[in-house]
Amino acid sequence: MNSKRSLMPGCPVARGLESVGDTWSMLILRDAHAGLSRFDQFRKNLGIAPTMLTKRLVALTEAGLLEKRIYSERPPREEYVLTAAGQDFLPVLLMLGAWAQRNCGKNLARYIDDETGLEIEPIGVDAVSGAKLGSRPMRMGPAEQAD
Repeated sequence: MNSKRSLMPGCPVARGLESVGDTWSMLILRDAHAGLSRFDQFRKNLGIAPTMLTKRLVALTEAGLLEKRIYSERPPREEYVLTAAGQDFLPVLLMLGAWAQRNCGKNLARYIDDETGLEIEPIGVDAVSGAKLGSRPMRMGPAEQAD
């Protein structure tokens, strides 16, 4: 996915979408966060065609969101595990899910905190100001130049 030339090279949203890809890729990341790691687990849970799943796993691996690990030498078998970048994607999935719960119909599954049993209500907050995202005017500034 990163091999494509960006339509908007300086835009972080465009670059992020190029890395993550499409609906299938996001659902694979969702399932990886739920503990799935093997090809057959993803295929069964998603009902995705094997060729499509292979393409998405390769793309997510190339984008640095998943990495392959061997879990069986005989026969050789690989699993796909989240990298630090893949783990860092969880808040994005939770925010997308919260947005869908508010805007895309009723009777959608909820995320529950295992320790408290309470529904998770994710919000985006600016770590610098502490302000809730969307509560103050903002603009996109130029990219920082590398030294």
